[in-house]
Amino acid sequence: MKKRIVSFSLSILVVGILISFTNTSEDKSYVLNYKNKLALFEQNELELIDLINKQNCINNIEIVKDKILQVRKCFKGLDFWFRYLEPTSQKKINGPLPVEWETEVFEKYEKPYKREGAGYTLALQYLEEEQIDKQVLLNLVNKSLIATQTYKADSITNLLKTYHSFYLCNRLFLLNLATIYTSGFDCPTKENILPELLNMMEDVNSIYTSYNSSFPNQNLPENYLSIYKNAINFVANEPKEFNQFNHFGFIKNYVNPLFGINQQLINLYKVQSKSVVDYSLTKNATSIFSKNIYTGQNTKGIYLRVTDEKALTEISNLGKLLFYDPILSANNERSCASCHKPTEFFTDTINKTSLQYNRTDFLERNTPTLLNSPYNHLIMADGKHINLQSQTSEVITNEKEMGSTEKEVLNKILSCDEYKNTLTYLLTLTPTQKEISFNHVISAITYYYSQFSNYNSPFDDAMNNQQNVSIEVQNGFNVFMGKGECGTCHFAPQFNGVKPPYVGSEFEVIGVPQTLAYASISNDKGRFLINPATETLNAFRTGTIRNAAKTKPYMHNGIFNTLDEVIDFYNNGGGAGKGLNIPNQTLSADSLQLTNLEKQNLIAFIQSLTENIPFEQAPKKLPKSTKKILNKRLVGGIY
Repeated sequence: MKKRIVSFSLSILVVGILISFTNTSEDKSYVLNYKNKLALFEQNELELIDLINKQNCINNIEIVKDKILQVRKCFKGLDFWFRYLEPTSQKKINGPLPVEWETEVFEKYEKPYKREGAGYTLALQYLEEEQIDKQVLLNLVNKSLIATQTYKADSITNLLKTYHSFYLCNRLFLLNLATIYTSGFDCPTKENILPELLNMMEDVNSIYTSYNSSFPNQNLPENYLSIYKNAINFVANEPKEFNQFNHFGFIKNYVNPLFGINQQLINLYKVQSKSVVDYSLTKNATSIFSKNIYTGQNTKGIYLRVTDEKALTEISNLGKLLFYDPILSANNERSCASCHKPTEFFTDTINKTSLQYNRTDFLERNTPTLLNSPYNHLIMADGKHINLQSQTSEVITNEKEMGSTEKEVLNKILSCDEYKNTLTYLLTLTPTQKEISFNHVISAITYYYSQFSNYNSPFDDAMNNQQNVSIEVQNGFNVFMGKGECGTCHFAPQFNGVKPPYVGSEFEVIGVPQTLAYASISNDKGRFLINPATETLNAFRTGTIRNAAKTKPYMHNGIFNTLDEVIDFYNNGGGAGKGLNIPNQTLSADSLQLTNLEKQNLIAFIQSLTENIPFEQAPKKLPKSTKKILNKRLVGGIY
């Protein structure tokens, strides 16, 4: 399993999500189900604390472990509600990480802050230590008991008196069935992943029964319940060995169809939300593998309110010209396309890192693909930027990249009549702006390249029953979610570090070396440069696996040139597995022991995530300027 000892995520703090609705339950079975499960869970927590307090039990770890597993079983029957209604407290009960760096709805509103975890995943991990301190164990469990009290409050139980929260809880539950519940993200022992999954699904079935009894007018229809019961039977009849579980069949044939029905019911019953848990998720996606399932970035920037198709085409056309125009650089010889080559999936597949502005040195980091960047909440490998426009602006003004200034760029652009006329028209679409600004320029660029992130891959089409994929791809996905442990960091559908409910980006320390000799870890401090902390040193945002077959070289420093090298790196336990001293590595140093066939299947799955993108030809010419020297510039730049 992933070590995940000191990793962290940019997650959420839910405050004040109580909603007042008039449609409430007369039949109390749904609320009673919740309260009975909660009482049983609390009782088991108290019994565990009493057990740990008995000195001799620390000498018999198996007794304590069995009781923790029993407590976890009770908890799993409540996670349906806990994870949605109060996720901060949920992490005190079963958070996978002892230290997290979290912000309220990522960093768009406040800086990261340190949060210490607790609960039963950490307790099980602690029992694997050579020396067990009773007080440490009690501290983990006591914090969970305190967090449990949160869920007894009226502010929580009142939410259960409406059907609105049920469908939102259920949506998150289904998303987690496709990601964390089936990957072992918050279960440290592989042998317990499937038993906990089955117990949870059976408990949720009882939730469904009690809910339908309480809300006959907004109930779950029979087709949903039938598919769900078949899903339970599927899990029950699968091999007991986790590495043999058919993740592909489970998600494709059961979880994804259930998600689609639940989304339809959310719209049918006009479900309302005032929770930041739902900040990114959309109501119009009926598949987990839909590109519009969640929103990460405002790709339009200053043109956010523009919806007219003709106007959007104008913005896109402007963005395309600007993307290829070296007028953005100080020397008029570098364009966005110099490093983010559209024919190479908007990255640089030739160099480990692209050439600097000075034509001599190379940049410190590999050029990331721009494809699917809109599905990140934080931009750059270190999460420095909270929006695409800010990142674009820095590239243009960075002395190592394009070396220009906002004022200089705007002056040169407005010297071209074609640009000036288009921007003058677009100014009318942004009525709060009094004059053409640099923001009009960079927003056109981000809107242009972001449109290439709207396409599906063969794997998406297979999950949506639009085509078939080979057995090698299916087996590769099962390795990805199972034995390979990739799914504990790369979450569907984007297979990046943004996990349900898709409001934050995870960062990991995996120990990427400075050279292939593995003499030292990369000297790039990563996230530490933005948010200095012991846990953030050498941490990087988890990128997407989509199009990875086309976007070599790999890692932030471009150290690996093939997918085989990348898989071997993970298979060997990252930098720590190769002997580097990395105390805060979040990747387990243990070998995954993947066979050659499993590696080949894993690559087949990654290749199936190559998206069907209709790349465009570069513009044939660039707008002419009144400044003759600017008319020497070439489409795409020189270097």
